Amino acid sequence: MASADPYEILGVARDASPKDIQKAYRRLAKKLHPDLNPGDKEAQRKFQDLSAAYDILSDETKRARFDRGEIDESGTERPQQRYYRDFAQAGAGSQRYENSSGFADFEDASDIFSTFFSQGGRRNSRSRGGDRRYRLEVDFLDAVNGASRRITLPEGATIDVVIPPGTRDGQTLRLAGKGDPAPDGGKAGDALIEITVRPHPFFNRDGRDIRLDLPISLTEAVLGGKVTVPTPTGPVTATIPKGSNTGKTLRLKGKGVPGRDGRRGEEYLTLQVMLPDAPDAELEAFVSQWPAGRSHNPRRKMGL
Repeated sequence: MASADPYEILGVARDASPKDIQKAYRRLAKKLHPDLNPGDKEAQRKFQDLSAAYDILSDETKRARFDRGEIDESGTERPQQRYYRDFAQAGAGSQRYENSSGFADFEDASDIFSTFFSQGGRRNSRSRGGDRRYRLEVDFLDAVNGASRRITLPEGATIDVVIPPGTRDGQTLRLAGKGDPAPDGGKAGDALIEITVRPHPFFNRDGRDIRLDLPISLTEAVLGGKVTVPTPTGPVTATIPKGSNTGKTLRLKGKGVPGRDGRRGEEYLTLQVMLPDAPDAELEAFVSQWPAGRSHNPRRKMGL
C-alpha cells in the first residue's frame, strides 16, 4: 500500500485532469515496471506504491473520497475500513452485464427475471436477495491472459473472482448467489464485479489486437536482424527487415488478446528508430562524409 500522498507519488497537482494522471502513471510505470527491472526490489516497491496511488486517483469516486478525507492513502476507510464496495447500488436496469460462458459461477442476466416470475407469469412466492456491486482493479496482463483474485468484503468475508482471458476495462462479471441473502429463504442475490484494467507501460489494446511501439537501433534499422520483442505471453523473437523506417508496422500472428473461442488476435509492432542517447563522434563523422545522406530529402513528398 502507498505510504505517501498519491498526488506526490504521481507528481501531479491536486487539480490534475484524469488524462494528466494517466500520462503520469504511464511515464513512471515505464521506468519502474518489474518486467523492466528484474530483481530490483526498490523499483518493485516503488511500482507497488505507484499502482496504489493510481488506483485511488484514477477512480473518480475514490479520488473524491480521498480529497474529502474519507479514505487514507492506502484506500482504507476513516474510521471504518472498507475495501472494494465503493459505490452505491444502482437500479436493476441501469447497467449492462457481461455473461462469461465457460465459468460455472456466472449466470445469464435473464435468470434474474425467472426468479421473480414463473412460466405462467405468476409472481414467485419467495423474494430474491439484493445484488451487491464491487469494483476490482487488475493488471493489464491479468485481464488479457486471465487470472484469479480474492476480494475482501466490508463484513470480512471473501470472494474468489475468476478473471476470464480477454476481460475488458469496464466489463462487469456476475457471480451467482454471492449477493445478499433473501429475507424469506429465497434465492440469494448476485455479486456484480466491475473490472478496471490498469494501463500497461508499453502495450495498448485495440479490440483483440495488441499494439506496441518498438524502439530499434540505427544499426537494426539499416541492416535488419532479429530482436527480442515483448508479448502478453512472454518475449519472442521478431525479424526486422533491412532498411526499416520509423512507422513501419510488423505483425506477430496470434500474440494478441484471446476471444471466447480461445483464439488470439494479433500483435502489431510500430518501429521507432532511436539514435544513441549520447552524441557519437564516429556516427557524426560517417554521416558528414556520406554523400547519399546529403542528397536524400525525406520531405520531398510534402513539396519541401
